[in-house]
Amino acid sequence: MRGRLHELLNEISHWVPRAGVALLVFSLFWLAGLLLQKLTRRIGEKANVRSDVLVLIGRTASTLLVILGGITALGTAGVNVSALVAGLGLTGFALGFALRDALSNLLAGVLILIYRPFKRHDRISVAGFEGIVIETDLRYTTLQGENQKILIPNSTLFTHSIILLEAKK
Repeated sequence: MRGRLHELLNEISHWVPRAGVALLVFSLFWLAGLLLQKLTRRIGEKANVRSDVLVLIGRTASTLLVILGGITALGTAGVNVSALVAGLGLTGFALGFALRDALSNLLAGVLILIYRPFKRHDRISVAGFEGIVIETDLRYTTLQGENQKILIPNSTLFTHSIILLEAKK
């Protein structure tokens, strides 16, 4: 009985410092994520980038830092994270492949919102569609055609030539 209690106390005394350091590492990554969100917002405001793009970029970067911090903290605590990292890689690959079209529209939408090749109320023609730009969000750009609204996936706008027919000033 005494031997088992001594082993348990020895194991606990060996594990507690690692857990403390792991918690510190995770906390630092979490704080870095928050700071990165604020930094992204400030840089974007100075560069005159739309707020929805800034929120998306900031949250994505912060989430990635927290995930990386969790994996690093587990590794610091002595957990073998190689299987976890491999599993996350395979999961990411499968999700990326399954959501390929949605992700390409999302990324194209972010790039269109950042680079602004056209503005709202411009008349454009792309991939055989022509109309006045009503709205651009992260997935679609909405054109007002003659008697119809046209939703064009942002990946189409990103991969085809855009003809700017009439720009509003």
